[in-house]
Amino acid sequence: MVNRRPLIAGNWKMNFDHLRSIAFVQKLGWTLKDAKYSSAQVEVALFPPFTDIRSVQTTIEADRMDFAFGAQDLSAFDSGAHTGDISGEFLAKLGCTYVIVGHSERRSDHGEDDAVVAAKTAAAIRHRLVPIICVGETREDRDAHGASAVPVAQLRTVLGSLSKDADIVVAYEPVWAIGSGEAATPGEAQEVCAALRETLQEVMGEPAAERTRILYGGSVNSQNIASFMREKDVDGALVGGASIDVDEFSRIVQFPKHIIA
Repeated sequence: MVNRRPLIAGNWKMNFDHLRSIAFVQKLGWTLKDAKYSSAQVEVALFPPFTDIRSVQTTIEADRMDFAFGAQDLSAFDSGAHTGDISGEFLAKLGCTYVIVGHSERRSDHGEDDAVVAAKTAAAIRHRLVPIICVGETREDRDAHGASAVPVAQLRTVLGSLSKDADIVVAYEPVWAIGSGEAATPGEAQEVCAALRETLQEVMGEPAAERTRILYGGSVNSQNIASFMREKDVDGALVGGASIDVDEFSRIVQFPKHIIA
């Protein structure tokens, strides 16, 4: 059995200018240092807006913080006449480790379908970025097809074009739970995450299924994170609103203190 290091990913969405991002990262660093945070136990990754990435990078490097960081999106194209797009090459040169692809807000606000998500995933991998592939169902999807049908279909489309040794993260985000304050239950999250892991095994093989981390995202907070992390196939969280509250986010990162072996 592979030991998958938990990943807590903070998606800031369209919040914080570059000055506020510096202050946030510094305070998060101090707070977690005081709490005896260990990156060997939990990995922290921050996802600021594009305009903040350089500031986050220099702050983390200058203060030698053990945080990863990444971007909230990237272009499917590597370069050229694509006004407003950001190449994975640029993100890699800034030291990004991760990039979020297929977030439900990209799908709804910008009409990104599974084919676009697959193309962006391939672009991330070309530039040695680890894509966090977001999948999830709306309330209507869940009522019509059940909780796992749409996320599994979305993931299967993306996996079809990847090599079996591709380094990816999967994030299950029930659309009906995002920002609503109504999280899925731990059991519901486990059911879908287990189905996603089965899909990974079917398409990419058992080694990939065992090593790939699957995150839950949707109204995650410090009160419910430990219950999600007790589930076998939940390897971390993609945190939205709570990730821009430094005290709340730091409490989420410290979830191991609240899990009784």
